[in-house]
Amino acid sequence: MFVRCALKSSFAAIIIFNTPYLMNFKLKNIPKRTAKPRNSGITMVMDKGMGLRETEDFLEMASNYVDIVKLGFGTAMVSQKLQEKLDLYKQAGIPVYFGGTLFEAFIIRKQFDDYIKLLEKYKLEYAEISDGSIEFSHDKKCEFIYKLAKHVTVISEVGSKDAEKIIPPYKWIELMKKELEAGVWKVIAEARESGNVGIFRGTGEVRSGLVDEILTQIPPEKIIWETPQKDQQVYFVKLLGANVNLGNIAPNELIPLETLRIGLRGDTFHTYIKQHTIK
Repeated sequence: MFVRCALKSSFAAIIIFNTPYLMNFKLKNIPKRTAKPRNSGITMVMDKGMGLRETEDFLEMASNYVDIVKLGFGTAMVSQKLQEKLDLYKQAGIPVYFGGTLFEAFIIRKQFDDYIKLLEKYKLEYAEISDGSIEFSHDKKCEFIYKLAKHVTVISEVGSKDAEKIIPPYKWIELMKKELEAGVWKVIAEARESGNVGIFRGTGEVRSGLVDEILTQIPPEKIIWETPQKDQQVYFVKLLGANVNLGNIAPNELIPLETLRIGLRGDTFHTYIKQHTIK
């Protein structure tokens, strides 16, 4: 339930939220979804610059289904009323972090300490470490993870944003293992917001062999799969079930994704029921 109270600003709101998983009515054979705070079944939403009114509307209709929000790439630096937006998410009990590209922008300028101060300024409890746009040694990346984990919960991203750079499966596994050991909460399997690099081919098709190899060594609950495209979401729901961790979800695709997860959309309609025809 949401209660809005107008304050000094027309944008301001107080949001009271419920954490149990919400369904308006009952159907048989609906898979059980985890309730917030979730360790699996996580949905990470990418906010690429929503306005405050958009954010309020989004939270009013869908806050129960979003676990964490990423302010994509460097949008946090140029978005107006950033603090007000962060306050809206905080009031809804949803953690926010800045995109990994912003972290890389600080690192390439040798401003790691400034980045920590930035997180402290905005009282962020999560941060993403990535190396998709710049290159530095993996030992250095793990060092950043170790240092940052003393201040916040760290999410790391594995994979390159360069479509020409193909990382073999054994390397994905090695990188993920080392980053988890260094102290990350979850590892993100790179796909960009377009879904055509990393774990996907340029066409958006899943590199299924790569995914299968990764899952032989890395527990699925430790991975957030970037799946901006519907077909990609369908693939992972069918592969790993309703409580797979998915990321880079557009705000307007959040509720449609939730219906995919529980078999209330044509693509996964028969995933949890055996009967195909009515006699």
